[in-house]
Amino acid sequence: MEHVLADTDFLVSQTDSKGKILFANEDFCKIAGYTLEELIGQPHNIVRHRDMPQAAFRDLWETVKSGKVWTGYVKNGTKNGGFYWVYATVYPNIECGNGEGGYMSCRRKASPEEIAAAEKLYQTMR
Repeated sequence: MEHVLADTDFLVSQTDSKGKILFANEDFCKIAGYTLEELIGQPHNIVRHRDMPQAAFRDLWETVKSGKVWTGYVKNGTKNGGFYWVYATVYPNIECGNGEGGYMSCRRKASPEEIAAAEKLYQTMR
């Protein structure tokens, strides 16, 4: 079942350099269906949806590891088996508590037109 974000939903998470979640805001927890305690320390791909092509995440990681900001549309999974679409911006080299570099992801609602275009593109990447 699809969960459509509200126009005001803004999902934020921070990970360490290995992609383990260090911080998740209330909107992220609410939409994904996890408590903060369930998310902290987990790999961010806990919300990866099986429909997302590996090539999309390969591009994301190559981009942020090179120090550049990545943007794109992502279909994520929820704890209860549902899904939601977001427009994501991932920032590299965010300093973590231990001084190590990490990543911050900020996500907003994707429009139906944006989702349709992303689905069409992702079909070609499988």
